[in-house]
Amino acid sequence: MKYAKAAVGLVALATVLISSATWAQDVRSASAISSTASADWSMEVVAEGLDYPWEIQQIGGRFLITEAAGDVVSIEGGRMVRHPVETSDPIAREGGGGLLGMALSKNFESNGTAYFYHTYQADGGLSNKVIEARFHGTSWKETRTLLQGIPGHHLYNGGRVAIGPDGYLYVTTGWTENRRRPQDISSLAGKILRMTIDGKVPDDNPFPGSYVYSLGHRNPQGIAWGPDGRLFVAEHGQSAHDEINLIVAGRNYGWPVVSGDEERQGMERPLLHSGNNTWAPSGIAFAGYELLVSALVGKGLYVFDAAENRLKPIFTSGDRLRDVLPVGQDIYVVTTNRSPRAEGPSEDRLLKLTRTK
Repeated sequence: MKYAKAAVGLVALATVLISSATWAQDVRSASAISSTASADWSMEVVAEGLDYPWEIQQIGGRFLITEAAGDVVSIEGGRMVRHPVETSDPIAREGGGGLLGMALSKNFESNGTAYFYHTYQADGGLSNKVIEARFHGTSWKETRTLLQGIPGHHLYNGGRVAIGPDGYLYVTTGWTENRRRPQDISSLAGKILRMTIDGKVPDDNPFPGSYVYSLGHRNPQGIAWGPDGRLFVAEHGQSAHDEINLIVAGRNYGWPVVSGDEERQGMERPLLHSGNNTWAPSGIAFAGYELLVSALVGKGLYVFDAAENRLKPIFTSGDRLRDVLPVGQDIYVVTTNRSPRAEGPSEDRLLKLTRTK
């Protein structure tokens, strides 16, 4: 979702997304989010004083937000508390790395278990790992490492984790500025990974014995499933050419061999791309049948407009938006106002958007 007038790929996302008459009618109706503009939303600041937040989740009346430095912020009833995540390898807060994605277990309210993606130091450089951790009232403690040794980078780590409709854990990883890794099945970099919640390779993964679910990705930071169960991923391009992709098991999404409208046999073209503009898309989520995208460089919230086959800006506060969470008729977003290329704290907020008309 972008402010800039996005150039789109020749492959129409509308024809892929709208798989039924019901879907098409819903996203084109007067009540659709895509019919709104920034003036149609009121904004409430739910919390201030966040520092480089990355993932937002809700459980009951409580919001849980990861901060890259290594805390999970709990916000409930106007009260904000930080709880550290205690890990077997210290969290490395460097550039775009740190404590990034979080997925709450299906039974979180009873077992306090969640899954995290974080950066750490290994062999003189940066790596990433996926861990399981449990909340103990005052802190989170790692209970086991599910996967380690994911190549890391100062900027390109991917970082999103999510539990899919099939109950498996999906993980997005960055290309680490190594042109070989995204196309190398033996490397975990530049991939969408799929694993069981106890860290095993599912028997039906496309490459036997491998966590790799899809390959050829650059820096995917958004992952969401549509109402029909299909998987969508948003990722940063090299110089513009950011992408929204429909992920199919075993497919190759081209990076760094092709991007944008470029074609190569055996490689997928994006459903939608930004052309020469830059979105820097991060977290994505479905609100009903509509795909919402938070944008960093685009500084706003966007929705896929099926009628116009583009990402349409629907809200801006002037902040870089890292993640989005629809809750009922409202939409919550978190900001990450410091670029990973800069230093120092990032003055950030949790915002609640309510439609006024």
